[in-house]
Amino acid sequence: QVQLEESGGGLVQTGGSRQLSCGFSGYTFSAYSVAWFRQSPGKEREFVAAVKGNGDAKYYADSVKGRFAISRDKAKNTVFLQMNTLKPEDTAEYICASSRTLITSSIRRADAYSSWGQGTQVTVSS
Repeated sequence: QVQLEESGGGLVQTGGSRQLSCGFSGYTFSAYSVAWFRQSPGKEREFVAAVKGNGDAKYYADSVKGRFAISRDKAKNTVFLQMNTLKPEDTAEYICASSRTLITSSIRRADAYSSWGQGTQVTVSS
């Protein structure tokens, strides 16, 4: 069973940066696509970014393109989300998810992912 554990959340000022980590265990890391979603109270879970198992293909929501960067480290079995130029509207719980059978057309859909972490809260103060 895949296990995911997020870390790195916290309070940051508008315009600041934060790096989130998603630790992966249980199966072969390179076989899984990993994504970040975020959710605020009263809102639907929103796709943020994803990276395919080989690390070459990366996808971003329009709202974070150019500000966020997703990457994966094979040696550490970890996926990172570097968040720059943060805005108050980026405030949310950030959750990582994984899928072994993901197809590109489904990469932004939450129901395409089979394993989820517990989430880490990011709060951007104005």
